[in-house]
Amino acid sequence: MMLHPACVRLDSRNFSKMHCYRVMESCSQDLDHSDDVDQPAAAPKEGQPAPPESGKQLLKVFDGDDAVKRAGFRLVSIMRATKNEEVVEAALRAFFLPDDSQDFELQEVGGVQRLHSDDILNRNGGTDNRSSLKDGGDAWLLRAKPRDNEVIQVYAGRPRSGAAFVSVSVSRNSSAASVVSEVLGLLHRREEDASTFSLMEVYMSSKQVQRQMLSPQEKIQDKLQEIRKVSVRQMNQTRFYVVENRKQAVLVSLLIGGLTPLLSKDEYVQLIQEQLSIKSHLVTVSHVYTSQGAVALQVSCFSEAERIYMLAKDTIVNSKTLTSLVIPEIENNDLGEDVCPLLVFVNPKSGGMKGRELLYGFRKLLNPHQVFDISNGGPLAGLHTFREVPRFRVLVCGGDGTVGWVLGVLEAVRHKLVCREPPIGIVPLGTGNDLSRVLRWGAGYSGENPHHILVSVDEADEVLMDRWTILLDAQDISEDGKDNGFLEPPKIVQMNNYFGLGIDAEVSLDFHQAREDDPDKFTSRFHNKGVYVKVGLQKISWTRSLHQELQLQVDAQNVPLPHIEGLIFLNIPSWGSGADLWGSEVDVRHGKPSIDDGLLEVVGVTGVVHMGQVQSGLRSGIRIAQGNYIRLTVSKPIHVQVDGEPWIQPPGHIIISAAGPKVRMLRKSKQKQKKSSGGSKDGRSESPSSRDGGN
Repeated sequence: MMLHPACVRLDSRNFSKMHCYRVMESCSQDLDHSDDVDQPAAAPKEGQPAPPESGKQLLKVFDGDDAVKRAGFRLVSIMRATKNEEVVEAALRAFFLPDDSQDFELQEVGGVQRLHSDDILNRNGGTDNRSSLKDGGDAWLLRAKPRDNEVIQVYAGRPRSGAAFVSVSVSRNSSAASVVSEVLGLLHRREEDASTFSLMEVYMSSKQVQRQMLSPQEKIQDKLQEIRKVSVRQMNQTRFYVVENRKQAVLVSLLIGGLTPLLSKDEYVQLIQEQLSIKSHLVTVSHVYTSQGAVALQVSCFSEAERIYMLAKDTIVNSKTLTSLVIPEIENNDLGEDVCPLLVFVNPKSGGMKGRELLYGFRKLLNPHQVFDISNGGPLAGLHTFREVPRFRVLVCGGDGTVGWVLGVLEAVRHKLVCREPPIGIVPLGTGNDLSRVLRWGAGYSGENPHHILVSVDEADEVLMDRWTILLDAQDISEDGKDNGFLEPPKIVQMNNYFGLGIDAEVSLDFHQAREDDPDKFTSRFHNKGVYVKVGLQKISWTRSLHQELQLQVDAQNVPLPHIEGLIFLNIPSWGSGADLWGSEVDVRHGKPSIDDGLLEVVGVTGVVHMGQVQSGLRSGIRIAQGNYIRLTVSKPIHVQVDGEPWIQPPGHIIISAAGPKVRMLRKSKQKQKKSSGGSKDGRSESPSSRDGGN
């Protein structure tokens, strides 16, 4: 599930971590301080008295020279008469270090005094009366004692079968070259030339990852002591890797979006040349995504890559600002045959602040290069990164609209992917979350641990789901049904959940406009549903007879319409936040609905009151037909909505047909669903199809 770091290449000398990990600038400040734990502001002010507990005193303890420079210390509370060994143990606990206290000592900051194992700190006197300590202002350095021998863990730079690391004993005479030779032997790779490998130090802090190649002659003991002198904690955040020496040419990958769609490759090259003045001998257009209006560039010069990256963000083409992203390259030859990494898309704007929390959580649990903020470059950035991965899964964290966005882009670019049909799971962050309900992922995200989500994705079942193409051909239709002229270019949209015309779509459009006018208020599912009900009540006196404005054909058969105000085509048996619009009654004229039966259910509603009764579970809709090819003739402008996205459609023809192959979705296992649904507060968290598996 996790993308191994050794399988990712990112040349990023001139780019910050926000650029490399595609972090939005508005979030960078939060990220920079998200893991700070030893801020001096947390300490008492000078002269502040010690804790009131009698017999105790406070020590300021620094974990190294770097902490002294930053004035970042931890306060350690000890008894007035305490042996140094106990003080060291308390200091290690303060820094969450599991090391043996016998390997450490305390040194006075700015002096040479040391506390030995038999010394006793006495606030009233001193250390065995050798010197006096300042009341309430003691400042000490936690130092590692010099060691003659110790054991370090060395990791294989590229994943292979067997252990991820080996343990190596190092002495004062051990060099980087000798460690490399011993590691290759322990990894059963003695036949390989040790001179073609190096020992790499990798320091992983909360802010950045630093890499440094050690020279073959460098003494390991000296290196370890140097690290511990800078910061004792840094030693616990440092790994050593044996890596193969490779002289790779500079290759920075950029994804430029926001261009005019549906151009030829030559036209995109010309457009990029005109707008960004690229240097053709340094820049190559590697991929073109015409449907998305995006191109991928490979740049062989750091300064040229940085120039293009920054310039693109300030360039406007056809009244649209371009987007620019630094894209990592996945070295697929190093992926194991049984590896199936997870590609994660998170919409941080969904679910209030929960989307952003999930984004940070998944970036900590997984490789950050497999977790994408969908609001920064859309789904294409992730799909382009994974284009050559032979097998992977996708997790979409967002509402039904976000899921549809990912499915739409996947459909448009699947011919450029090695894995053309990756199965897709959902973390529901939207308001309705109907597709999530059908696939058992629940009515909404309620703060579940991201690790538990990953376990559920790993254990989920794969199912197939139909998708539909809707062709909207706007023409001037006379009362006798004849075409009188062309109104606007035809439009094609994809449908996953449902397609509605009439009162359902009009309520949806009013809700959508209210959210657009004041988006800051729409951060809660409960608030959103309240606004939806309020909008619906305003339409309670609305009347419109669709049977006089629509002509319906299902599988080439004319179907008369009853007196209804709304017509809805269902692909999934969940509508309007979990309502069962089709109903569960047995009907000999129609089959049982399923998400992969290749059929749409056609249902009518008589008005807002009827819709409210359906959503309350008191009634179902009016069953009209089932079929796989729908043709509508619309004589007047009408409100329509596709998967919750509404607009007003001019008169004309509407054709609904199957959209290519079925998509593969991930359905949460029933056992996992029972555990997670026990605390659900939504009475309709389980749709009818989730109970029977949708089949």
